Amino acid sequence: MKKTKLFSIHEKYGAKLVDFAGYVMPIQYESIIAEHKTVRNDVGLFDVSHMGEVIIEGEKAFEYVQNLTINDLSVLFPGRVQYSAMCYEDGGIVDDLLVYKLDQKKYMLVINASNVEKDLAWMRANNKHDVTITDVSDDYSLIAVQGPSSKAVVEAVFKTKIDIEYYHFAYLEFAGVKVLVSRTGYTGELGYELYITGDEAFVCKLWDALMKEGSEYLVKPCGLGSRDSLRLEMGFCLYGNDIDQTTNPLEAGLGWITKLKKDSFIGKEAILKIKEAGVTRKLTPLIALEKSFPRPGYDVVCGDKTVGKLTSGTVSPILEKGICLAYIDSECLKHNCKLEMIIRGTKIPMQVVKLPFLQK
Repeated sequence: MKKTKLFSIHEKYGAKLVDFAGYVMPIQYESIIAEHKTVRNDVGLFDVSHMGEVIIEGEKAFEYVQNLTINDLSVLFPGRVQYSAMCYEDGGIVDDLLVYKLDQKKYMLVINASNVEKDLAWMRANNKHDVTITDVSDDYSLIAVQGPSSKAVVEAVFKTKIDIEYYHFAYLEFAGVKVLVSRTGYTGELGYELYITGDEAFVCKLWDALMKEGSEYLVKPCGLGSRDSLRLEMGFCLYGNDIDQTTNPLEAGLGWITKLKKDSFIGKEAILKIKEAGVTRKLTPLIALEKSFPRPGYDVVCGDKTVGKLTSGTVSPILEKGICLAYIDSECLKHNCKLEMIIRGTKIPMQVVKLPFLQK
């Protein structure tokens, strides 16, 4: 398994380590609930260096990425970030991703760790614009600084006032090295993601600086466990659970990033047909009305009929209720059917709610 440049930090803080997408990654340090609450109330640091980064550059880089992804790239300018996805010809989702416009002829795509090889193969197979596609995943380390106090901590470390708008980025200098600082995250809180090129010593130095400057703000290192519960409270999709090649953006609630008025993109025709016919199921947020722990794979029933299956689930550390996402039959939702989750033969009543689960 691969190790990120922060592996020694995880050992130092006594992290519980697991295999995630081929990397040794921290699932938790103290406890998932404590780390979750740290991010909601103060500030937490995450090592997310396992994510993939791909540079697209060339005279027709815009045309290539515009055709590859479902969102509209024309609204971007250098310094702007966009949430998007790639689809197969049948409308199934290859991956969801972030698009960074670095300059007029250069973009960075940030993709899910478990999909790097598959995504690269798809990108290269659809390179009709003679662009250069470079996997730079091993060149970058990525630290997420998330929580209400994240801005103060980042300003203290980089020794400058920052005013980076949501889904924008800027280059800041630390110890004489430029770091791409992005106002993005996967937690629903104020937060920044730091893209760092440099050796292990430099990356650890930056982490240590964040911990030192963040001490007065009660900073804590956080693992992938709390990252998952945080994203679920906000209703953010997780590839491999809520979306994959068998799901399309419309049923997954990603119609807002699916720009069907674009001239073309891979999967557009199939998605247009799906829209015209109407989706047969919808990714639906549910809250358990009785004490329970929703888990992926549990069935959802209406009476004796199975009408859906959970894709993500947990007990919200803030709401202290079971929350989950599930694909539910559209007809069932249309008629406001009484939904129940099956846990080891027991029916738990569920309520359809609006996202995010945690209203801020």
